[in-house]
Amino acid sequence: MIPNDTPITPDLVKSHGLKPDEYARILALIGREPTLTELGIFSAMWNEHCSYKSSKKWLKTLPTTGACVVHGPGENAGVVDIGDGDVAVFKMESHNHPSYIEPYQGAATGVGGILRDVFTMGARPIAAMNALRFGAPDHPKTRHVVSGVVAGVGGYGNSFGVPTVGGEVNFHPRYNGNCLVNAFALGLARADGIFLSEAKGVGLPVVYLGAKTGRDGVGGATMASAEFDETIEEKRPTVQVGDPFTEKRLLEACLELMASGAVIAIQDMGAAGLTCSAVEMGAKGDLGIDLDLDKVPVREERMTAYEMMLSESQERMLMVLEPARQAEAEAIFAKWELDFAVVGVTTDTLRFVIRHQGEVVADLPIKDLGDQAPEYDRPWVAPQAPAEVKAADVPAPNDLGAALLKILASPDMCSRRWVFEQYDTLVQGNSATIPGGDAGVIRIDGASKGLAMSADVTPRYCEADPYQGGMQAVAECWRNITAVGATPLAITDNLNFGNPEKPEIMGQFVMAIKGIGEACRALDFPVVSGNVSLYNETLGQAILPTPAIAGIGLLADVSRHVGYAFRAEGEAILLVGGHGDHLGQSIYLREIHGREEGAPPPVDLAAEKRHGDFVRGLIAAGEVTACHDLSDGGLAVTLAEMAMAGGRGARIDLEADAPHVALFAEDQARYVVTVAAEAAAAICERAAAAGVPVASIGVTGGETLRFGDGAAISVSSMREAHEGWFPSYMAG
Repeated sequence: MIPNDTPITPDLVKSHGLKPDEYARILALIGREPTLTELGIFSAMWNEHCSYKSSKKWLKTLPTTGACVVHGPGENAGVVDIGDGDVAVFKMESHNHPSYIEPYQGAATGVGGILRDVFTMGARPIAAMNALRFGAPDHPKTRHVVSGVVAGVGGYGNSFGVPTVGGEVNFHPRYNGNCLVNAFALGLARADGIFLSEAKGVGLPVVYLGAKTGRDGVGGATMASAEFDETIEEKRPTVQVGDPFTEKRLLEACLELMASGAVIAIQDMGAAGLTCSAVEMGAKGDLGIDLDLDKVPVREERMTAYEMMLSESQERMLMVLEPARQAEAEAIFAKWELDFAVVGVTTDTLRFVIRHQGEVVADLPIKDLGDQAPEYDRPWVAPQAPAEVKAADVPAPNDLGAALLKILASPDMCSRRWVFEQYDTLVQGNSATIPGGDAGVIRIDGASKGLAMSADVTPRYCEADPYQGGMQAVAECWRNITAVGATPLAITDNLNFGNPEKPEIMGQFVMAIKGIGEACRALDFPVVSGNVSLYNETLGQAILPTPAIAGIGLLADVSRHVGYAFRAEGEAILLVGGHGDHLGQSIYLREIHGREEGAPPPVDLAAEKRHGDFVRGLIAAGEVTACHDLSDGGLAVTLAEMAMAGGRGARIDLEADAPHVALFAEDQARYVVTVAAEAAAAICERAAAAGVPVASIGVTGGETLRFGDGAAISVSSMREAHEGWFPSYMAG
């Protein structure tokens, strides 16, 4: 605990994550030395996590509008129109640093935070996903981090009662010192029932709702905006502690209160807690906020103003209420056994005034806390283009079947069943799929429609070429949603990078943003919300650039969605998009030859759009019995996954001089679909007329996956390889 009368020294300023020039800017803004509490407030509001000071310039270049967009970036979550007066509310956010320090609570509170972002908008959460990245499996901390993170995600989401319907799990040595935990939530609301954070009206009560404030999470936002070093274990107290059962009651109380008409503005207390929520509400409404901390419900004794303002205790909200409805609102929260306290009032002063024990401990210009935060145009250098890897120079494996089995059993490509079976995927009763396919699908209660969602990025592509990698992340998300038959609507992003003060890291960020923006425009897939997580470095070692993309799509008739399993014997297997020849940065190159090199496959956005629209049309017409997009591992892994899911094999006609290239190339804009045998020829003709290369490459059936006259791998052996790695690894 730092005493209130602590002198403001250069070391204290530095420990708050503020540079000397930033502190000089504070002095110029307020015309005096700040109090300790004021220094903490500036530290919270001006750190990277809250101010986006290194990324704001580039985020402004992303497309954020579209026919379906109701609210884009700037609110707690994005909102899109899904027809019939319904809207979907969704966002993805990181909890990376806390999850490495304290895996269970870091991941759990990441889930809790993203759920609050959604129901703060007035939406009931109906689905969750997560994108997880861990260090090398043989690193001494990886197993511990995996175990804690997965347990934390499941422990919070299962208890709260939201189904986890999809996600990603990957391993790489570059995450040894920084795991990534990116949490996604999707909610449903009525279009006329959306609540925003902008405070309106002078002299209105500012009300604290939910759980009590403790010392957990003090300084969490500042910690999340710094690199890790050898003092990492000392940061454990900055990790929040979650209570999903309190959050469930908070959800019900908030939705009931919103329905009463009492709520004028509402803001989740997330990063920087009471500070950020109060400042954002007041500044957006061009109002001041006057807070009395003596009225804040606390669970620990002798808490200072500094600690209360920077605590990130979970399950808390701040609202501006209609004064005439205050008693009604208080009764609702009493019924749900949650704290309700009027802690302040809106003013017309544009000042953020904080009182504690009869003293004014902070008096700051409220808009300057956000609007005047430093905004940097950091120097950047574009990464050098990697040397091409020519397919002709990549040797064939000695045994094609053994190579496929090795890939299926590798940490990045094996089944994630061990992970997703710890999540409740069916709670609420509307899940139309379980994790493992291209996209999760949720039914909409009382309607025929449904929503599909997927989270995607290929970090090794982004490391080699962040521009192409950024495009590919968007394109793969769009393909995965298309592959279940849904029309892609919009995305949220979670941009995870290293230290932006290094020009080469900033270059990765800039080029990835450029690629993401180009893909979103070409595919009509706007960005409606998101999060930036920088300084993901430990002792100077940065993570792989990981701009995770989570998108949603609409199914007009959820019963028409398709899965990826081979459904019946004797069906034709069609390859949409043609055979590939790109092995640079491929899973085959890495897992079979130990080489992580070359350029990633180039993305042809016009082809993505053309091929995807054609596939979606086939699904809508009921002509497709199964569909799977091609990504990691190419055609061979796609076919293997379809065979394992359906419990039946296939005979694949391979007319290729280099079968390993045709099978493992990772060229984009491709799908495998199965159709009735008698329909195949006509579909190929229609595809040719539409400018879409489609070829019939085989037929389903039998107990093996046979490639031409060569390798034949039994479905049972593939399943054994695929399912075995994760349980064995976690068992130690």
